[in-house]
Amino acid sequence: MPPFRLASLADWPSRPRAPLRTARSQKGAAAVEFALLLPILLFVFFGIVELSLALYDKAVLTNASREGARAGIVLRSPPMNDAQISDVVITYTKGALLSMGTPHTPSVAVVRSSTPEFPSILTVTVSYPYSGLGLGRLLSAVNQPMVLSSSTVMVTE
Repeated sequence: MPPFRLASLADWPSRPRAPLRTARSQKGAAAVEFALLLPILLFVFFGIVELSLALYDKAVLTNASREGARAGIVLRSPPMNDAQISDVVITYTKGALLSMGTPHTPSVAVVRSSTPEFPSILTVTVSYPYSGLGLGRLLSAVNQPMVLSSSTVMVTE
């Protein structure tokens, strides 16, 4: 039995081989992939920014309604009227709301319970048309403007 030997490249039969892909043929692939994915990545990024701005404005409206309700329920003589409570809310939101374009003034609704005796209930509702970067404007063009709203109910002291 002849000893086993490793075949050399010269022993392999010559057969046609597929051409190897070179770096030159892959030169523009990364640019094409980037061009295809860039709009999707930008859409996701600006969607996250838009949602963050809307959540921030919602938190400001929640705090403003809470401040207005708190100002209205605290015992003082004479008690605050609805216009003064609205002024507290508007003052709170004046520098805090982020508007990307024309600033809107939030609308404030103050509702008191019909019974004048203690304890009475005070409800402060704040609404704000959100414009945002682009999503708010896009939704307002399609349907109605996106309105952020917050309501706080407290019992008078």
